[in-house]
Amino acid sequence: MPEIKVGLIGGGGIASAHLRGYRRHAEKIGVTAVADALEQTAVARGGELGAMPYTDYRQMLEAEDLDAVDICLPHHLHRDAIVAAAQAGKHILCEKPLCLTVDEAADVREAVRANGVTLMCAHNQLFLPAVAKAKELLDAGTIGTVYEVRTTDSFYNDFDPSTMGWRASSTTSGGGELIDTGYHPTYLMLHLAGGSPVEATAMLSTHRLKFMEGEDSAQVLIRFDNGVVGQLVTSWAYQPPAATERFSVVGELGSLHSDGNSLTYQLRSGLTRTFDLEPVDTFVAEIGHFADSLLNKTRPLHTEDEGIAVLGILLAAYEGARAKTIAPVLQT
Repeated sequence: MPEIKVGLIGGGGIASAHLRGYRRHAEKIGVTAVADALEQTAVARGGELGAMPYTDYRQMLEAEDLDAVDICLPHHLHRDAIVAAAQAGKHILCEKPLCLTVDEAADVREAVRANGVTLMCAHNQLFLPAVAKAKELLDAGTIGTVYEVRTTDSFYNDFDPSTMGWRASSTTSGGGELIDTGYHPTYLMLHLAGGSPVEATAMLSTHRLKFMEGEDSAQVLIRFDNGVVGQLVTSWAYQPPAATERFSVVGELGSLHSDGNSLTYQLRSGLTRTFDLEPVDTFVAEIGHFADSLLNKTRPLHTEDEGIAVLGILLAAYEGARAKTIAPVLQT
């Protein structure tokens, strides 16, 4: 048996990526039970993993000796699963977004704190070596005071009405592309900016996926309390030009940029350095980090605090787009 026994809540979609991590770190952490509302999926995943299948995660929480849960459900189901798991005394790994509203965020924070459990947000892109190196350089003051951060996550998505499922509805997704794929460049922005978000606005568009209720593209501006201004571009409608950076940061002494693989910084003094970094499976790294955080009783890279901050940015961006103004980031 692994040191940490996990109950998987939601066996479809993104769970497959998480399972790569559990297989790689099998000596430390493993899935011993799985719950999915579709019995066929629960049984199939249970057979694949040698885990007990359930169609009700609440029943799984009561019946199984679990240390933690991994929530891989549609967006609108996250809050209830987090609260139930916390009340059962289980640590939590939750896929993005953490939840969908300010009230849900308050419920999540209260449940986690009241029950003394650890919650880690599944922000897998933070485990890109280029992101870790960039954060190391920024924390070391390599480019001085940071002025501006830009992040991009866009691709041509071949969704159609028959394959989009719950993502086609803003009720179940929480919006559109911005709160889905756009969540990734938002938490990356938060990580690199090094401050707390205070206000945001957005321009939302539906260029191509006109059958969905929400936007398929977004441009967002964010101001942080340390003076950093963030610019974010995200889309399911198109592949960006080849020269588009995954992220970049400008500071008083120079700048850095990355395509997600290599990282280059250039100082005004003329010094330039490029790091060619070995790629990693970010989901494998994410699961390993979750296991280590629980075994060593250390804080995960992003907890409910960062998850709520990211949600605050997105809700302010949506409100700014709706009201055609700059909206405050609500604090929870």
